[in-house]
Amino acid sequence: MKKYLVEFIGTFFLVFTIGMTVIAPGAGAMAPLAIGSVLAVMIFAGGHVSGGHFNPAVTLGVWLRGKCDTGDVVPYMGAQTAAALVASFAVKALKTGLVAKTAAMTGAMTPEILPALLAEFVFTFALVWVVLNVATARGTSGNSFYGFAIGFTVLAGAYAVGGVSGGAFNPAVALGLCTMGVVAWGSLWVYLVACFAAALAAATAYRMVNGAD
Repeated sequence: MKKYLVEFIGTFFLVFTIGMTVIAPGAGAMAPLAIGSVLAVMIFAGGHVSGGHFNPAVTLGVWLRGKCDTGDVVPYMGAQTAAALVASFAVKALKTGLVAKTAAMTGAMTPEILPALLAEFVFTFALVWVVLNVATARGTSGNSFYGFAIGFTVLAGAYAVGGVSGGAFNPAVALGLCTMGVVAWGSLWVYLVACFAAALAAATAYRMVNGAD
């Protein structure tokens, strides 16, 4: 249970930080820095317990890599999804008040399908690729930089393609963004397809480069 609790806590603070910094009054252009930083510190805090996935796509990639027990895949994704929902309701409570109607979060984004698919695929691939290489590879075992490497991948992605897709790179984050009203529910499938496809592609690329490692 401790692994699942760590995944819940880390995902909660990631989604919570995204909501609080993106939804007005937020952090503006500094939002990606806050998001990348909280991911890095949560990975440093919980990576030694659960691996610090905080992302169903990362869990899929690490499982395909052979570094996540099959029995942990569904509980990890369940903990991440639950955390995203709890964080979303916490943000809505703080931003609009518990009695505010759901529609108070106006301006839900509906990204263009093909650009959003490409943007989410590219940087989810980058994220999972970095995770596999800095947190699971024999050549980088015991390193002290993996948290920042992963956090700054998300930071770079948010700045690079945030204006195209919203910069989720994480199915749990996408669910949170829809729950908070930042992204339209009808666009959720775009994030799920792109993120999980990218995880599969990154795990395949990792095996091609590193073999069974």
